[in-house]
Amino acid sequence: MVRIERCYFCSSPVYPGHGIMFVRNDCKTFRFCRSKCHKAFKKKKNPRKAKWTKAFRKSHSKELTVDSAFEFEKKRHVPVKYQRKLWEKTVDAIQRVEKIKQRRQDRFVKNRSVLFKNPYYNVWLVCESM
Repeated sequence: MVRIERCYFCSSPVYPGHGIMFVRNDCKTFRFCRSKCHKAFKKKKNPRKAKWTKAFRKSHSKELTVDSAFEFEKKRHVPVKYQRKLWEKTVDAIQRVEKIKQRRQDRFVKNRSVLFKNPYYNVWLVCESM
């Protein structure tokens, strides 16, 4: 099984053999999916200010950020002995979690669009920021 890394700048998947890997003097590694991300990183751009990044979308409430389904995507560094039944259950669980996550994301987007169309909601946002 190959490990699919995440781009340090835009959070898109970086497959093996693709992208650029930058290793700093303190051995911290940074993976980039394309030269656009690498150049932005070298220019010390903030990913939360670049509108095309995942960090921007999450920080500006364009995408779902807090959900229990995201716990399944965390890295686990503990090796597990291969068992066929466990592997089959894991694959089934991954597919189920993906469906659940997609439904929740769709519901979030639908609710977000309804809220922003309401003029009273915008007034509430202005009052909340003061």
